[in-house]
Amino acid sequence: LLRTHVQPESVLYVSNQSATRIPAAFAERLEYSREGKQMVITLHDLQENDSDNYVCAEEVKHGKNTRLLSASGTMVLVKEGEQAYSQKACSGSSWVIYSLLIVVALLLCALVCCTLYRANIKKYFQKNPPNVVYEDMSYSSRRNTLVR
Repeated sequence: LLRTHVQPESVLYVSNQSATRIPAAFAERLEYSREGKQMVITLHDLQENDSDNYVCAEEVKHGKNTRLLSASGTMVLVKEGEQAYSQKACSGSSWVIYSLLIVVALLLCALVCCTLYRANIKKYFQKNPPNVVYEDMSYSSRRNTLVR
């Protein structure tokens, strides 16, 4: 992959023996995958100075001569836009939204607990002692209660 107009240089060089050369400027921002004769090249984090015409070229050795066979290139125009800013703004505001949701949930829990405490809800969950009256029904006690 070559840059051809603004700043001519080699961006990616891959040989048949799988030797690869990537300049330091693109080392962390370039990925490529190869399947047979097809290659997919992806550039990440583009900057304005990356604007150029990019051309895939094949190096052909014929004896001692080396020639580059190139196909039509791709014009890449990188322009600083509002989208990058809005993505940063959205990622920053998402923390605010999550924080507010957590605070609201905690306040609702506190409100429910206070309401239940004020309503003396504890008395509904306590075991009441059984209402039982024991009476002595033995013979001697019955004899005392009989009318003579």
